[in-house]
Amino acid sequence: MAANISIGGRAINFNLPATDGKDYTLGTFRDRKALAVIFSCVHCPYVLAWEDRIISLQKEFAGQGAAFVLICANDAVKYPQDSFENMKIHAGKKNYPFPFLHDESQALARAYGAERTPEIFLFDSERSLAYHGAVDDNHEDPAVVTQHYFRDALQAVLEGKKVPTPWVAPKGCSIKWK
Repeated sequence: MAANISIGGRAINFNLPATDGKDYTLGTFRDRKALAVIFSCVHCPYVLAWEDRIISLQKEFAGQGAAFVLICANDAVKYPQDSFENMKIHAGKKNYPFPFLHDESQALARAYGAERTPEIFLFDSERSLAYHGAVDDNHEDPAVVTQHYFRDALQAVLEGKKVPTPWVAPKGCSIKWK
């Protein structure tokens, strides 16, 4: 399966419950200049490796109008560590500065054509896809990263500029389909 949204394509609406007890929709973020929809989970080693960098980027760019939303669509029957209860525990432990949504039906992940965790879909203020891909070029060691794809894309979107590298193959665990 390949992404169903091409660069320049429109964000797909959602209405999903989050670990904070609220429900979120695309409209929840209408006042934000940039919205990163990130398919994620609790157990994937790639997610865990990049997680602190994602948290740091949200904290750094929130004041400039960026919002992130993480979405777990994994089959919690086969992967109980990705259950909604475990999502709540994990988000609390990590003190997530963004909502962590549960796509139990997997409908949103399928609509986006998401394949990996983590997989980033970054939208501009018009909710056109400006970047799709990975966080950076080295999940294992932040000290040796040479390409900051997501950071560069986020900075460009917030400055109203063209994203230098709009697509990079997402790298991570496969979404665990039902």
